Amino acid sequence: MTRWKAALAGLAKGGLGLIFPEVCQLCQDEPAQPEDGFVGDGCRARLKPIEPPFCKRCGQPFAGEFSGEFECTNCVEMGLKFEFARAAMQANVEMLDAIRRFKYQQALWLEPLFDRLLRERAVGQIRAWRGDCLVPVPLHPVRFRERGFNQAEQLCRNLARATGLEVETRAVKRTRVTQTQTRLTRSERLANMRGAFKPHTRSLNGRRVVLVDDVLTTGATTSDCARACKKAGAAEVGVWTLARGQGSPSY
Repeated sequence: MTRWKAALAGLAKGGLGLIFPEVCQLCQDEPAQPEDGFVGDGCRARLKPIEPPFCKRCGQPFAGEFSGEFECTNCVEMGLKFEFARAAMQANVEMLDAIRRFKYQQALWLEPLFDRLLRERAVGQIRAWRGDCLVPVPLHPVRFRERGFNQAEQLCRNLARATGLEVETRAVKRTRVTQTQTRLTRSERLANMRGAFKPHTRSLNGRRVVLVDDVLTTGATTSDCARACKKAGAAEVGVWTLARGQGSPSY
């Protein structure tokens, strides 16, 4: 992680301007600045925030009018292990494209944009919930070697600077390499992730944990990780992700 943080710090101080022209790296068709993650105004405008109404448990947004809080049937049926999940942005085509570049193509220039989106949406709510610490969803060592960094940990450490909360990276561990969730059904996702995480230390004793990841879809990954956090001693687990994908929406 040290080499990635050092590299990113160097880029943020102006090195990006020597590598990338000040043009949007998503559309290649409009001006963009390093502090905006080299994403131009037009592409940023297509990144849509999560707005109410949404499920009080998983944060899945729904169209229409609701008179009060509700929990979707997807959450009731899945028996999710976290208290709530929230996301900064909708996982639309533009958002997922940016996350994929960051995650698989080491597009670290996007980090300032992701940092700002999470800060604007998450910090106040984390403080209001009185979260005690931040836990990134861990990668299996095989995946870490393939990518060179854990995108969830990068998001987590940036959020830690904004909230002042400690980051716990050794509380839980990923015990097996799982199949990518992208093309799986809800039931297949649950089976794929079942038992994928285990407690590593008892460092979470009695604390309210904010679990951080890049994208939440059905909640299978974060739910199993939340289960491991509670086995590591967490009193409650709330989830924050950069984006919220479409799971199995139903009222």
